[in-house]
Formats: sequence, C-alpha cells, structure tokens
Amino acid sequence: MVSKTANVISPEQLPTEEELLAMPESDYMNEIQLAFFRNRLKELETEILNNAGATTENLRETQFVPDPADRATIEEEHALELRTRDRERKLLKKVQQAIASIDSGEYGWCEETGEPIGIARLLARPTATLSLEAQERREMRQKLYGD
Repeated sequence: MVSKTANVISPEQLPTEEELLAMPESDYMNEIQLAFFRNRLKELETEILNNAGATTENLRETQFVPDPADRATIEEEHALELRTRDRERKLLKKVQQAIASIDSGEYGWCEETGEPIGIARLLARPTATLSLEAQERREMRQKLYGD
C-alpha cells in the first residue's frame, strides 16, 4: 500500500492534531494522515540539520580566553553541544527511516506485531516503530535479560 498522493497535500490542508485524533479508526494511515506525519518529520529533519549547521559555526568560532576557569566553561559548553548533536544525529537517522517507511507504505504499523502503532503514540513520537505494548515487552526483556 504505497501512498503516492501524500506528497500533493499542501501544509495548509493538513489537519490539526485534534482533527487527526478525531478521525475514525477505519481511516488509520490514510493519505491525509500520512501527509501530516511526512510534513511533521520533514520539519523535524530540517530543524535537526539547521541545528547541526549552527553547531558547526559555533565550534569554528574559537575563542582564546586567558582565564582557565572560563576556558573550562567554554570547553564544557562545547562538549554538551556535541553530545546534543550526537543524539540529534541518531534521531535524524530515525526520522529519515520514518520518511522512507511512509514511502514504502509501512509507516504507522508495528514492525514486531503488524498492529497499528496508534495516532496518539505517533504524535508523541513520530519515529516510533513499535506499538506501545510491543515497546513495553521489549523494554521488559531488556530489563530482565539485558538484551
């Protein structure tokens, strides 16, 4: 079930989150919903890429500060910013995989059970690949067995 028309819905035509949640279950992952999530994921992708560019610029602006305490503070801020960008780099990969799953018609379906992930969960975490129940089972297994 590959949706090709999800690309042609303009952002102004996209529903609000409330309208999305109010849609009947029979409309799950229809073209409007797919277009909504594609738009949300594309915005997130753009934001992450912009943040990465800003970080690069910030790190290029090397500052010479004679005071060791000030230098340590700047280095700690740079380290924190790099950790944040590393998390965003991992998120970017998930965002791009989610966009690809929209293109392949697999978005919104649990990769473990094949059941719907649910609109509410996808609104909270648009990169989710597991239903809440499957995610809880996976976390429990990891806790018990250290997988």
